Amino acid sequence: MRADRLVSLVLLLRQHGRLSAGALARELEVSTRTVLRDIEALSAAGVPVYAERGRHGGFVLLPGFQTELTGLNHDEALALLVAGSRRGAQAFGLGSALASAMRKVVDALPESDRATAAGAVRRLLIDPEIDLLSRRSAADEVPDAVVAEVRRAVLAGHRLRIRYAAADQSAKWRTVDPIGLVTVRDQGYLLATRAGADRTYRLSRVSAAEELAEPAQRPERVDLDRAWQERSTRFRTGGEQVVVLVRVNPARREELVGTALAVRAEEADADGWLRLEVTFQDPRHAEWALWQLATNAEALAPQWLRTSLRNRAAATATCYEASP
Repeated sequence: MRADRLVSLVLLLRQHGRLSAGALARELEVSTRTVLRDIEALSAAGVPVYAERGRHGGFVLLPGFQTELTGLNHDEALALLVAGSRRGAQAFGLGSALASAMRKVVDALPESDRATAAGAVRRLLIDPEIDLLSRRSAADEVPDAVVAEVRRAVLAGHRLRIRYAAADQSAKWRTVDPIGLVTVRDQGYLLATRAGADRTYRLSRVSAAEELAEPAQRPERVDLDRAWQERSTRFRTGGEQVVVLVRVNPARREELVGTALAVRAEEADADGWLRLEVTFQDPRHAEWALWQLATNAEALAPQWLRTSLRNRAAATATCYEASP
């Protein structure tokens, strides 16, 4: 909305002192012509904004101009700025709104606290893009129009039609009753019910969405954290669970246990290694977990798992026998 953009423009000038029309256009994600029209509108409304000519010129507010935003103390603003550094808002299509809100938070601080708060935020990092093992966390990419439509239906309490492609299946239209939105490691999920049954949809697999006029059939109150935990538990405990007897290097025990559903038994071998009986979600899960540990673990049973791992190792060895 234009009113929000005008407020953001004023806040940008207050915080940066001087900005060119091009810089303002990039910050506000509009054209330079739109910025110039907004400057004219602000001037007409009595906001003391003027242009400075020259190589380092730009638009500037008259010194001492104040906006009427509620003040925050240093720690309150710091908490909001740190929370705003999380990338979850991107998953719900709220990245631009978050940037605008953060500008208002900074502007609400006393002038003496602005620089220290901004500097403190740069000393705190939440959910880095790359972890200690150099694995890049790839955020889901969802079209803005899709996530906006889903978000509107969730907040308005309306039913929702989505074109959804489940894993290894073609996309189909579904009508659901949305309950809430959850983001986990930059991946967005829609919690809903369909024909009364719980359903969880990954937003990146929704190619189209349409908010319907009819009200959603859902409880008035919901505990999203509890609902997510219950659905995660059902997912982890479903499927063709398999029990595996494995020997593992003690240094890699936590890695093995961290990927398993449960540890049913554990004892030490004579050579210092550990012998564990663990449960995996299905055969594919078991093979993947043991393969990650390479020679630091050995599947003792069942035999089909030993055979599968041996065949995979043989195929890898064959691949590297010949010179490229």
